[in-house]
Amino acid sequence: MAVFEYRALAPSGAKQKGVLEADNERHARQKLRDLGLLPLELHNAKPSARLVFQRRLSVRERALLVRQLATLIDAGLPIEEAVSGAAAQSQQRHIRSMLLAIRARVLEGFSLAQALDTYPKAFLMLFRASVQAGEESGKLATVLLELSEHSEREQSNQQKLKSALLYPALLTLVAIAIVGFLLGSVMPDIVAVFERQKADLPTLTISMMSLSNWVVTWGDSLLVGLVIILVSYRLLLRHERFRHRRDVMLFNLPVIGRMIRVISMTRYVSTLAMLFRSGVPLVYAMEIANRVVLNHSVQCLLGRAQVQVKEGVSLTKALKETQLVPPMMMQLIDSGERSGELAGMLDRAAKQQSEQSQYQMNNFMTLFEPLMLLIMGAAVLLIVMAILLPIMNMNQLLN
Repeated sequence: MAVFEYRALAPSGAKQKGVLEADNERHARQKLRDLGLLPLELHNAKPSARLVFQRRLSVRERALLVRQLATLIDAGLPIEEAVSGAAAQSQQRHIRSMLLAIRARVLEGFSLAQALDTYPKAFLMLFRASVQAGEESGKLATVLLELSEHSEREQSNQQKLKSALLYPALLTLVAIAIVGFLLGSVMPDIVAVFERQKADLPTLTISMMSLSNWVVTWGDSLLVGLVIILVSYRLLLRHERFRHRRDVMLFNLPVIGRMIRVISMTRYVSTLAMLFRSGVPLVYAMEIANRVVLNHSVQCLLGRAQVQVKEGVSLTKALKETQLVPPMMMQLIDSGERSGELAGMLDRAAKQQSEQSQYQMNNFMTLFEPLMLLIMGAAVLLIVMAILLPIMNMNQLLN
């Protein structure tokens, strides 16, 4: 299908701009007329406009959009009118164009889930499967509301994670900057004085002088090398084998590996709970929930659990064999399966795991911050001692 940009006249007399997909120009004009719009201008879209169909939505944008749709559909509006209303409320052109194109698909007879399939990068499989289940069960508004709450929780967790990592990152950068300044600027000037006086220098001072000379000589090359390493790392991330090896290494690290397990299971269980409650079959819900997990090692283990459930094994037994799920969560899931209240117990397990995730993050920050301050203080102390020792030796000689 081709992508067209258009300007059209609405029944109210207002002019509208947008982007739509069609087989050809004639088909595009017919689509606009079906939407009640009078085409004024129509031409092939520029590359930047074509990106509307490939552009991702942020978690915040997706949460706001889904909540608007849930509110309008719950108020009794037909789907096409709800989508049109959400488009009218949007302040961003690419979202408005996308919603108008979705509305056009709905008017052509496609379901909302099928219309969302046109934008796989904007609406992940999690959303499309939930919407399909909501349409089939007649509870679309409820499902959309749960999707918006899920997106808002995800956004909140992301913000907490970023806030938690911001201070250690700044602390690390400040430490590197201070040590670099002392070695690259302060140390050479002071050492030059001692060299002119041909004084005998302590071993610590000589070592720091060598390190300082190395920083001054190779500092630029070091920065270039770091940039090359970062760029190479980003390029290697495109290869699945490299990502798998990186994830295996991180998964096996003592502290980081434990955090990865907790965070991964928090995302997995909360997503699984929402999908199962929306009416998505358990095996399919496990497949979709596995996609939100970012670590390949965890994905492989959960993938095996999905295969076991498909073969008739209980969810409790399948997850227990992964050794990813803590005992308390296992008890909740087992209780949910036995009582027939699996969705509710998965929700409780997700909440408990989220609290555990926050606890693990707080513990990590509690350990990392003083450790970083200790390392920075030790580095600065060594440099200061390397400067003071020759001065103290000279004073003793003078006395």
